Amino acid sequence: MANSQTPNRNLIEGRPALIVIDIQAGSFIEKDVRAIDHMPGYAERMGKARLAIDEARDCGIPVIFIQEVHRPDLVDFGRELDGDEDIHCLEDDPNTEIAAREMDFRPTDYLIKKRRYSAFFGTDFEILLRGLKVDTLLLCGGLTDVCVHYTFVDGHQSDYFCRVIEDCVAGSGEAAHDAALRAMEYLQTGARRSLDDVIRAMQEYREVASAAA
Repeated sequence: MANSQTPNRNLIEGRPALIVIDIQAGSFIEKDVRAIDHMPGYAERMGKARLAIDEARDCGIPVIFIQEVHRPDLVDFGRELDGDEDIHCLEDDPNTEIAAREMDFRPTDYLIKKRRYSAFFGTDFEILLRGLKVDTLLLCGGLTDVCVHYTFVDGHQSDYFCRVIEDCVAGSGEAAHDAALRAMEYLQTGARRSLDDVIRAMQEYREVASAAA
């Protein structure tokens, strides 16, 4: 590491929120051909996010679901179809809906719909984060190398503490997944965290918050 002055940060600094990125119904449907490639074990990794969601609720931590969605006339795709991805996440496709059963999506959760990869781009995500007085973003979902990575970068550039739950993210391929995790760790030392570590940090946060109440 080049920076010898890197500060020693807690996993959770200040107030956290769990950010569940693009865990939609189609994540759990087996397909031979997909509009977006998924690495092996994708659905299993998405399923693990439920453990983080349940713990966040128990610990009084806001859960914010992010949903990628596009208009059926494709007007809002922009350059998104210039690469490897085919048409996906259309408004009139049931597979675009949040995976409500698998993730136990509730009316009391927050939902941000986005037209681009980053949850910050063209949405009211940051207004919500400011309203909730959030300092730390705990990220899970997919794709590690696309929507998770770009949301992480925008969070980093907006001075949030960003942590990615590496058991609960999955990429378009294993090499891309690994490279994205390394890139996020490069931006914030300690960004890559295990699900077990995040759950322990959530429980510690609850204990401190209860003692201060």
